[in-house]
Amino acid sequence: MSHDLGATEAGSDTPNLDFAGTTPYEDYVQADVLTHLQHLRSDDPGEMVFLVTTQVMELWFTVIVHEWETASAALRRDDVPTALDALKRSLREMAALNDSWRPLSGLTPAQFNSYRGSLGEGSGFQSAMYRRMEFLLGDKSASMLVPHRGAPRVHAELEKALHEPSLYDEVLRLLARRGHPIPAEVLDRDLTQRYEPSSEVEAVWTAVYGAQEIGPAAGQGAPADGPVAADAELLRLGEVLTDVAELVWRWRNDHLTATRRAMGAKTGTGGSAGVAWLEKRAGKTVFPELWTARSHV
Repeated sequence: MSHDLGATEAGSDTPNLDFAGTTPYEDYVQADVLTHLQHLRSDDPGEMVFLVTTQVMELWFTVIVHEWETASAALRRDDVPTALDALKRSLREMAALNDSWRPLSGLTPAQFNSYRGSLGEGSGFQSAMYRRMEFLLGDKSASMLVPHRGAPRVHAELEKALHEPSLYDEVLRLLARRGHPIPAEVLDRDLTQRYEPSSEVEAVWTAVYGAQEIGPAAGQGAPADGPVAADAELLRLGEVLTDVAELVWRWRNDHLTATRRAMGAKTGTGGSAGVAWLEKRAGKTVFPELWTARSHV
């Protein structure tokens, strides 16, 4: 896509270069703000790459949170197509987010150590927008609000997200409204707690996937808007959620690999356990019953 976004004079190939104030591009993108947010704290030339890459990740977190919140709102009003569109967009955005590790993935310990001290107590687990992503995935923890007590707006946004249904909660409520036997203790669970797998939810996903294996195909006597079509919509939703979960797993493992390569098993920035912390995170499954149900289909 060309960056020559100014209006072109009639009959001329030269774009309009004369604006009364800032260019419309600058007004919209705020490029001057973005490109002056890099305040380096060391003389190492590699710090710029680390800082910009981290800032790009924060922007992708923001977009993905927007998509998942859009999907959640659509599911609340039974608008599955809009939810699917938002989730599919997030897949492309998550792929771009995961690619953000590439500039950092080859750091040697010496290269990372050359500016690591500049981070002080800063650590990625303190990212509020990433925490909102995790909350939307159902990984809730009130203790994760503690680092943000000094930023009232951020803390309030996180506290609100803590008490709201996760994306997966909205999916399970949709399944219940569609007549599937989601247990009351799952639907009425404490939303501020981490989602825990349910054998009954696993059975529901097994039924959704199993119906597609044995149900009549389109054009073979199944009404276009009947039960099979409805289950097919839920299957598409399940598959997109599985795609999301897979990309989350890849993100966590790429983070783990980059960290292990740059600093080995040393204590992480911000006092975290470093690789040990990330290994624990990487072992967690997102939307767990969508994975375990496959063993029963």
